[in-house]
Formats: sequence, structure tokens, C-alpha cells
Amino acid sequence: MAYFVTGGTGFIGRHFVARIAPHGEPIYVLVRAGARKRFERLMSDNAPYASLLHAVEGDVTADRLGIPALERERLRGRIQHFVHLAALYDLAADADALEQANVQGTRHALELAQDLECGCFHLVSSIAVAGKYPGVFTEAMFEEAERLEHPYFRTKHDAEALVRETSRIAWRIYRPGMVVGDSTSGAMDKIDGPYYLFKLIQKLRDGLPPWVPLVGFEGGHINLVPVDFVAAALAHLVSLPGIDRRCFHLTDPKDRRMGEVLNLFAKVAHAPVMTTRLDSSLMDLIPWTSGQEGRRAQPLGRMLNRVLRELGIPRSVLGLLDLPTRFDCAEAQSLLAKADISVPRLEDYAWRLWDYWERQLDPDLPTTGHLRAAVQGKTVLITGGSSGIGRATAVKLADAGAHVLIVGRDPERLERTRREIEARGGRINEYVCDIADASACERFLTQLLAEHGYIDILVNNAGHSIRRSIEHTYERFHDYERLIGVNYFGAVRVTLGLLPAMIAHGSGHVICISSIGVLTNAPHFAAYNASKAALEAFARCAAAEYADRNVRFSVINMPLVRTPMVAPTRIYDQLHLLEPEQAADLVCTAIIQRPARLTSRLGMFAQLVEAFTPWIGTAVMGENFRMFPQSEAAPGSQSAGSRETASSSRNPPEESPPLTQITQTGA
Repeated sequence: MAYFVTGGTGFIGRHFVARIAPHGEPIYVLVRAGARKRFERLMSDNAPYASLLHAVEGDVTADRLGIPALERERLRGRIQHFVHLAALYDLAADADALEQANVQGTRHALELAQDLECGCFHLVSSIAVAGKYPGVFTEAMFEEAERLEHPYFRTKHDAEALVRETSRIAWRIYRPGMVVGDSTSGAMDKIDGPYYLFKLIQKLRDGLPPWVPLVGFEGGHINLVPVDFVAAALAHLVSLPGIDRRCFHLTDPKDRRMGEVLNLFAKVAHAPVMTTRLDSSLMDLIPWTSGQEGRRAQPLGRMLNRVLRELGIPRSVLGLLDLPTRFDCAEAQSLLAKADISVPRLEDYAWRLWDYWERQLDPDLPTTGHLRAAVQGKTVLITGGSSGIGRATAVKLADAGAHVLIVGRDPERLERTRREIEARGGRINEYVCDIADASACERFLTQLLAEHGYIDILVNNAGHSIRRSIEHTYERFHDYERLIGVNYFGAVRVTLGLLPAMIAHGSGHVICISSIGVLTNAPHFAAYNASKAALEAFARCAAAEYADRNVRFSVINMPLVRTPMVAPTRIYDQLHLLEPEQAADLVCTAIIQRPARLTSRLGMFAQLVEAFTPWIGTAVMGENFRMFPQSEAAPGSQSAGSRETASSSRNPPEESPPLTQITQTGA
């Protein structure tokens, strides 16, 4: 008794082969040309049984899988079980690709199985054949399927019909539920099915504390099964005698709703859960339809598409959130129970699925490879790039393959940064300019565009900070003028100068380094926070105006960073501050993910407090103001001439900051 397996090097196939290999029978595995490494991996994974595995080169898109006549003659009469696993398991794939893989691929596999005079043709189908049947779909049902509009549903149904109606040999059909990762390791090979919603859960986790109650939809029915259960069930049922011309549901007998499943994954992700779930029928109120109603809903549709792109959710997946079908699996269960094979409880392994996705599959993982993919060959301008966060960011981006441009006021520091990056093999150009000086900045931008044409990524990092309470600035309006000139006007001036070239090029990304102080309303920093808040408001407005032109704007509410700008403040010596390299990692994350806002858990909490209980935030910051001493350089302070310095051209000489301090980011 030998096996012939299509899709044997795929996700389900690898697990299935590992289950049947100990049976000690030859296993012939269809292998596409150029995919030999996948077969070698299969042999390596089944090393004790490697001698049983035989590669047969072919392709499901070809007649009789493209296997030559001589090879077919050699195999004829030797195959007892032809297991057809090869298919396109992708809810987001286009209709033509699904038709070729799922329908025509099944046709070609069945023709080959009949030519080889196999004992039984085993089709691994899917519960998708039921379409959107309103009720319980049993293992004996097929023609009763309804609403097969989704191409994946339709092609799985058509493939099954081929086998039922045209097979001249014995057949069996298996319909797994929605297959997820291994229940013991969490391992999965791609993002599909419920994994499309994991990014939404992650963003809720990163944006809100887990105790925040959410309102959502109950959703339809969803049936998840881990790949190890599917493989074990297949291996057992394929080998059982006397059950031909029957269909078996490899599904979870426990019925679950989409809202319940999302809450389960939210809990293991430490994200907020939906404490209130509305009836699924309310989904009908969303204007998905075309025609006049659809035209009126076009703005909503555009907004929805933008949100879905941000979350990586294909539009076609939305139609699967409200499935009305439940699946009976009584026949399969009765046979599997005798072999002690059952579906693991999702509650017991959901955490493994989430952990594996977040560590291995999350498309926004801030790895070196992702950063290189995001910046290699691109031109990045970093203002305030001579030291602190700017220098650390420049080094990381140059190492990842970006052409880095840095601008600052101190020629010596710029030169040191340039030499450091060139010594590491990076590309860099430096420019001396005070971006707070309108005429100097205009000359700089003219030169920049003449030399480089356009900038792919702009990091508005240059900034300056003053720690001084309002009552000590009654006679120091120049503090506000100086901060707004650098932190707001300087950043906006550079951004406005580069936007036209970004638009002409068809893409761009502007990152504005703000401060967590804008979210916490930290006392002593009124002038600084106001200047950064102005920059944030500009970025948010620009994000809306340029969204359709492929120019993104991101704001980073940076925690305190140990840079030359904060060095004069003695109390910061006792606090845990980010190092510049850690802050640069946040900039790299923003480049990879391109979020509207990137902040810490504290920043998120401050946003919630401000939104729902601002009086608590005021009380907390009031106590903060009383607990921490006034700046030593503030008028009236007993040690006004000591270490901490302020920032104004009107300051006496001993209070003036170093010239380069104005180009350091001051989050």
C-alpha cells in the first residue's frame, strides 16, 4: 500500500506526511520544479523515514499533473491512497488563481489518480463548500450550499462537485474547519483566516490599557481547528477501510461566534476585550451595496479601505465575519474517538497561536531585515542629526542601506558623525544650517533639492527645550519665540519645502519627533509642550490632506532621552531616561510601521486620562509641579547661575546654551 500526496510540502501536507510516514509505506510526493528545497526539508523533518519519501516532479496546473508517461507507467497500480491536499488556501487570492489551483488542480489530480488506477482518491476540501448556509450543515449535505459568492467558497464547492460527479474510482472527502497553527507550538506558515484580525487586536493592545471596555459585534460562526488535529484525523481516516464515498467534517464540535474568538485572542494578547457585543444583524446597516446607496456611501468606503490597508485586512475578508453556518461532525467524531483523536480546546492553545504570530509572522516586526527593506536605497533627511537621537538614528539608517542626509548648526559635530558613518561603510552628506533662520533654511532646501531631487523620508528631529515654570517667564517672552521658531516653524519650513517633490515623486514619509509632555501636560514645560503640540496639530492636518497622495505623517511622543539638551537639568540624573540608541529604535519602528502616532504605555494612559477624566490629570500634574524643584536657572532661584541653563538670546552669557544644543531633539 503506497501513498501519493499532492501538497505534501505545504503546511497541512508536512504534518500529514509526518503522521503517515511511521506506517512504513512508500510515499510519493508531488514536487514543483524549483521547489526541491521544500522536499529536502520534508525529508529532514522525517529523517528516520526519509527512505520512504520519493519526489515526483509535476505541477497541479498541468494535465495529469505534468507527470511523464513513463513515470505514470511505473506508478500504475502501486498507489492505494491518492491524497489531494494541493490547493490555494487564501481568502484574499483573486478568482482566477483560485479557479486554476482549486478546480482545475483537482481535475488534473483526479485524472492522474484514475490513470494510475489508485485504490481511493482522497480530496481535502473545506467547510467553505457550505457557502453561507443558514443553519447546521451536516457531513451528508452538499447541494444545499447557499450564497457561494466568495471565489474561495465557490471553487472549493466546484472542486468537490468534480469528484462526486466524475470520479471512476472510490473517493472520500474531508472538510477541515479554518486551519490555524499547531496547538503545541503555535507554528503557522502564513497570515490567513483569523490571523488577519490579529493586527487589529495588537493595535488596540498598544493603544489602550487592557481594562478599557469595548463595544463590538457578536459576528457570525467561526470554526477553528489546529493543523496537528487535521493531520492526525486525516492520517487515521485515510487508512480506515469501508468508508468510501463519504464526507467527514474535521471541525470543532463546539460552536463559537466571532466575537467570542476575538475576545479570547484579545485576552491572551493582554488587549481590551469587547464587554458589549451587538447583534450581528446590525452589520446589515453598513452600506456595502452598490447603486445609488453605494454612491452615497463612497466616502465611507474610502475611509474603510484606508483603515483596512492600515490593518492589513483584505476587503474580501469582511464578508466572512458574519457567517451563519454551523457544522455537524458526528460521523467523523465517532470514528476519531476510537483512536483517541479529538480537537484541542482553543482556550488551551490560543496563547501559542498569538505568541507565534507576534514573534514570527507580524509584518511590522522591527527587525533589521524589515528596516533594510524599508530604507535601502532611499534618501533620508534628519534634522538635528549631529548628535543625540539624530546621530543615533543616522547611524542605524545608514547601516540599513539608506542614503542619510543630516543637517545641524555645529560643523564639527556634523563632521564627526559623517566620518563615523563613512567608516562603517554608509552613505552620508552633511549640511550646516540653522533651520530657525528662514533665509538660511531656504538656501539649504534649494541646495538639497538640486543635489538629490526629492527626499523619501524626513525626520523632523531638530528641537530645543526649556524647563521653566510659567511664572518665571513673565519677562521672558523670547523663550516662547525661540522654541516656536525651532520646534514648530523650523520643522514646518523644512516640511513645506520638501512636500512638492514628494508629491511629484508619488510617495513620502514625514516623521515629527514630539514629546510625551504634550500628552501628559507636564508642568515646567509650557513653552516647549506648546511648540511641540503645534507641530503635532500640523502633522495631523497634513496626514488627512495628503493621505490620498501616498505621503504619510507620523508623530512620535518621545519619552525623556539622555541627550545634551537635558544634560543641564540635574534632577534628570536620578531618572531612568532612554539612551539615544533606544530612541533611534523608535524612529526606526516609525519608519517601518508608518503609524499616525507612536508613544509609550504612559503616553497612551495620559491620553485616556485627558479624554475621560482631565481633572485627575490636572491634579496629578499639580502634585508633580510641587514635588520637583524649579529650574536652577529660573529668575529668583537661589542657584540661578549653577549647572542648569535656559535658552534665550537675551540670556546673560553664563546662561546661554551651547550652540549645538538647539539642534538636539528634546522629547
